[in-house]
Amino acid sequence: MMRFINIPKAVFSGLDLTWFSFVDELKTILKDKGAMLIFFLAVLAYPLIYSIAYKNNVVRDIPVTVVDLDNSASSRQMIRMLGATKEIEVAQEAGSLHEARQLFWDGNSKGVILIPEGFEKNLLKGLQTSVSVYCDASYFLIYKETLSATIQAAGTFSAGVEIKRLMAAGSGGEQAMQQRDPMPAKFYNLYNPAGSYGSYVMPGIILIILQQTLLIGIGMIGGAGKERRNNQLVKPGIRVKEGMFSVVFGKGLAYFMIYLPNIAFTLIYLPKWFGFPDKGSFADVCILLVPYLFSVIFLGLMISMLFRRREHSIMTLVFVSPIVLFVSGLSWPETSIPPLLNHLSHIFPSTSMIPAFLRIRSMGVPVTDVKPELLFLLAQMIVYFVMAAVTYKITVIRQEKLHRERLAIHKSEDKQSDI
Repeated sequence: MMRFINIPKAVFSGLDLTWFSFVDELKTILKDKGAMLIFFLAVLAYPLIYSIAYKNNVVRDIPVTVVDLDNSASSRQMIRMLGATKEIEVAQEAGSLHEARQLFWDGNSKGVILIPEGFEKNLLKGLQTSVSVYCDASYFLIYKETLSATIQAAGTFSAGVEIKRLMAAGSGGEQAMQQRDPMPAKFYNLYNPAGSYGSYVMPGIILIILQQTLLIGIGMIGGAGKERRNNQLVKPGIRVKEGMFSVVFGKGLAYFMIYLPNIAFTLIYLPKWFGFPDKGSFADVCILLVPYLFSVIFLGLMISMLFRRREHSIMTLVFVSPIVLFVSGLSWPETSIPPLLNHLSHIFPSTSMIPAFLRIRSMGVPVTDVKPELLFLLAQMIVYFVMAAVTYKITVIRQEKLHRERLAIHKSEDKQSDI
């Protein structure tokens, strides 16, 4: 009979402590101007600025310099075809490669296309000729677009020459085209037809911004708490170490509630404004977001106990942010990352969240198709929750021990002064 009476008391005590921790942490967040700056201004400003920067989505009209050493009808036609591509723009023509090189060094062009002398003559003789492309490979996007535009224009031009030759030999127009290209290849860009860089990179970057701002803000508040030494009691008469799971869960709920408006802005309104992929069900996205956010929150609460000052969290987590971006698989394929580094990268919830999120939002798959990532996030949430509770308990026990030692020292000093 006593057990049935004690169980409700324990439950109500836990709920009471959870509620108090939630309200207490919410008040602490709202009073901390630095944390509010990170939680609201930074998490809203960064995705917005990045989205505006990637608004054009693709690199177009790259200025190039053409060196026409042949100066023939065929070379001029080739130049017109180069200018007709959407990737590059013939900004100027130069009389020599030396002049074009100087224009490149001066920043007036991003590449040089050289049409050699004897271009038309070799075509009329049926000999192979070439077009040389000099482009800046240190800037990958510009290099890729310049090269692909030149290949496209040269391929179309050479196809026209070949078809004219076949028609002159007696073939019909349709027959000549089939002889020129008996097995044409058709390419379909799935899930990102325009090849948009913004649509590719922004959804993942938004998730990383949500994660890193949460970790930095929680670390700042944890460091400030260490400075004030106020983590011993969260409610008069209730010891934190006696209800640690309730305390951690209450704190986690506070951060979760704070980030709900950020989620609405970054994952609902922002994709609509800038046309980011939005094919999947948002209900499926929410099923992923709940364990993702709580995993990040509990990870932040755990590591916040490592910072003695609020500034330490900013320096440490800002330093880690580029590493998180790299190991997430956005800037470099996950399959090309060394296995050990890839395994370590799963410490951060974003590593599992990003591919699952992209498959739902970009490909439109249901949440059942990202079950491994969802289960991993759920396991991560539970593990970090337990670890955060244990870390808080150890920290509080140490603080109480130090507090007792200080009291003992003060008492001994008072006795000596009385003597």
